[in-house]
Amino acid sequence: MPLNWSYLTPIFLLIGSNVFMTTAWYWHLRFKEVALWQVILISWGLAFIEYCLAVPANRLGSAVYDAAQLKTMQEVITLVVFAVFSIIYLKQGLTWNHAVGFALIAGGAFFIFRGPL
Repeated sequence: MPLNWSYLTPIFLLIGSNVFMTTAWYWHLRFKEVALWQVILISWGLAFIEYCLAVPANRLGSAVYDAAQLKTMQEVITLVVFAVFSIIYLKQGLTWNHAVGFALIAGGAFFIFRGPL
């Protein structure tokens, strides 16, 4: 079965956008000595790149996904990217409470993609 890039491109773009947005929001937690105004400017620059990826992801994705599916996909990707970022960059482990919460969100995503009951 060949890959259908119409379905995959929005996912890759959303992964990229979430990497930049997660970085924009949390990178500075390891650099508390950096002035807040500098953190804001750097984060704005990162967020600009995030928007340059997220907007096309949603535009292109709307050809094959509905808005609820795109939003759900974005939220699940956000959690996965954040979990990896938290463990690798922030050196903060995840607990069972986090796993249960993420699993409940994944259950919600299942119903969004399942279709009408």
